[in-house]
Amino acid sequence: MKFTLPWLRTHLDTDLDAPTLAQALTDLGLEVERLDDPVADLAPFQVVRVREARPHPNAERLKLCEVETRQGVVQVVCGAANARAGMLAIFAPEGARIPGTGAQLKRAVIRGVESRGMLLSARELGIGEDHDGIVEVKVEVPVGTPAAEVLGIEAPVFDLAITPNRADCLGVRGIARDLAAAGKGRLRPLEVREVPARGPRGPAIRLDFPEDYGHACPVFVGRIIRGVENGPSPEWLQRRLKAIGQRPISALVDITNYFTFDLCRPLHVFDARKLAGDLTIRFARQGERLLALDGREYVLDERMVVIADATGPVALGGIMGGESTAVSEATTDVLLEVAIFDPTLVSRAGRRLGIESDARTRFERGLDHGFVLAAAELATRMILELCGGEPGETVIAGRPEPERRALRFHLEQLPRLAGIRLEPVEVERILRALGFEVTGGPDVFDLVVPSWRRDIATEACIVEELARIHGYAQIPPVPVTRTEAVGTGVLTAEQRQRSIARRAAAAQGLFEVVTWSFVPEADARRFGADRPIRLANPLSADLDTLRPSLLPGLLRAASRNLARNLGRGAVFEVGPRFLGPQPGDQRWAIAGVRFGEASDRHWAERPRAVDAIDAKTDLYAILAELGVRTEALGLARNAPAWYHPGRSATIALGPNLLGAFGELHPAVLAAFDIDVPVAAFELDLDLLPKPKARPRKGRPPLEPLPFPPADRDFAFLVDADLPAAELLEAIRAADRKLVRDVKLFDIYTGPGIPEGKKSLAVAVRLQAADRTLSEGEIEEVARHIVDAAARRCGAALRR
Repeated sequence: MKFTLPWLRTHLDTDLDAPTLAQALTDLGLEVERLDDPVADLAPFQVVRVREARPHPNAERLKLCEVETRQGVVQVVCGAANARAGMLAIFAPEGARIPGTGAQLKRAVIRGVESRGMLLSARELGIGEDHDGIVEVKVEVPVGTPAAEVLGIEAPVFDLAITPNRADCLGVRGIARDLAAAGKGRLRPLEVREVPARGPRGPAIRLDFPEDYGHACPVFVGRIIRGVENGPSPEWLQRRLKAIGQRPISALVDITNYFTFDLCRPLHVFDARKLAGDLTIRFARQGERLLALDGREYVLDERMVVIADATGPVALGGIMGGESTAVSEATTDVLLEVAIFDPTLVSRAGRRLGIESDARTRFERGLDHGFVLAAAELATRMILELCGGEPGETVIAGRPEPERRALRFHLEQLPRLAGIRLEPVEVERILRALGFEVTGGPDVFDLVVPSWRRDIATEACIVEELARIHGYAQIPPVPVTRTEAVGTGVLTAEQRQRSIARRAAAAQGLFEVVTWSFVPEADARRFGADRPIRLANPLSADLDTLRPSLLPGLLRAASRNLARNLGRGAVFEVGPRFLGPQPGDQRWAIAGVRFGEASDRHWAERPRAVDAIDAKTDLYAILAELGVRTEALGLARNAPAWYHPGRSATIALGPNLLGAFGELHPAVLAAFDIDVPVAAFELDLDLLPKPKARPRKGRPPLEPLPFPPADRDFAFLVDADLPAAELLEAIRAADRKLVRDVKLFDIYTGPGIPEGKKSLAVAVRLQAADRTLSEGEIEEVARHIVDAAARRCGAALRR
């Protein structure tokens, strides 16, 4: 939100300088991001007279100008067509910084002729867009007069960061009101006088919404003004708009822009002669089109509010007008619009269509319903003053006055919530200065919240306002007193579980990322959402669906990194995924992806691409840290469709399907513009065994068994489609006391192996806790292993 100090003083009677006001605004929570002084930037520049302007000897389009400055006569090479002898212009000497370009001016030789300075255009001065010629000073002033004195620049310029709850401060008057409440000046009264009608009323206006959508446009005020002259706006108005970066267009358009920034009251003016019949404010019909003032045609849907005449939409409510009814220099009759549109509907339409406008910024934060009629009178008067004309009767559709919002405030809440005490008379003064109606006291106040403060809802809001105006710096520091030690149970069991999962993933070398919980609908369907959960009010068109998996966001992150020439990487995320519309369908998960090569290149080993084993290793390490016995997990080749069918698996613990891992399907990778292998895993944390309520004991110290192990290798002939995990589990179950470890170290198919079979070679470690195993005991366990493998897996020992 930009404004100038002279502009602020039209609403605030104050003698304070700009730096003091900037600090006061920041203290009030209206952060000043920049305080620019264009006058200071123009300090090196002066008014000069061009004594002579003759053609450049070596360039047809350049001129050699003899320029009379305060310091004497200098020669300047100039390319402006309007440079001529006798004119007054703006001169920049050597060493000056040009505001419009930021360049440092140096002495130059141009086509063989030395130039010692520059005659400046409006764009180079930073005061306009004109770059075709140099600025000509129209008034007669002495040579050497500072440029700022003749350019009429408003300065300094404030640039504020307004938080979304303070829509009223997107207008200069709202800012002035806060400063006045804080004692930084006196708020000047806003004189609103009714403008009597001097002609017939304009077109009829009708609100046409379903019964449940009256809030879409609660009030629409229109007033026709006939016989206007839409020429340039006066110099003071153009200067004010230019100072905040707005381009003056015409008197009518400049008036609407001025009201937007001055009173936070966006307006719109239609060329009344271009309207066909009466106006209806309604929802658009699916597929209707509007050619907007930005020159783009938009396809509308049934949740967008439009102003329509007999031919169709002529404006998009709260966002932008249409080209078909735009005002021009030939406009003589205008229809002034002052309305209120629902913030949510405006925000949704703006995001869907990708339109950013100053009107949308204000409407989607909520405007002052109670100011509609007053704004109509003020705007009518300004149009008559600058453009002339005869006003017709005001046409009102809807309810022009909002419901009064009452709130009771107990003074005891102030020290309880903010730690400060104020006298009742000071509390009343602050609240009245902020626009509240105040009755009662001294302990309990009955308030009516001003219509422009939609963010005020509770007593805590009143405490915040009082503390803000009184000054946060005035709140005395109080040391925190601790009466007892902080309890150990700060985190819930679920939070501890997620924290352990994060640490385990990071220990595996994965970097944590946080991605959107919203994805494009196509991504949701790609990852198993048969009935995607669409958002009613999405942030943007490509973030319109709740994610059913964490993998789409991780793949987007991988794709962005690959696009920036990062050839390999590993990321993970812990967060919710949404499997249905009910509260219980939101499940917490951890997912990770590795992409590209498995490790950095090294002279001692050949590089390899990531594969399913990398994902399995990450997943098992996380499960182990979460207290899950990985040997109890079951694997199956029924991973979801987004995994590679031959290089993936699901994991289960008893009847619970915990998740899946493996390489991702090439078609899925192509959809994310990824051309390197990707291994991924996803684990449902909510399906893991619930941690015990009591604090978990730490792990016991590792105590190696004192008796030597015995290692034995077995080669089993099994069906080709038998998962190796089933054989390993059968071997472990043969003797859970003595079988300490089981590892698969070879898979063989080929000569000597029957068709439909494969050979699995397994290393088994046997070890007792209380003795050294005898050869007979080892042989007996070996027989049990062979029997268990045959019984459970149909395996035969290869001889």
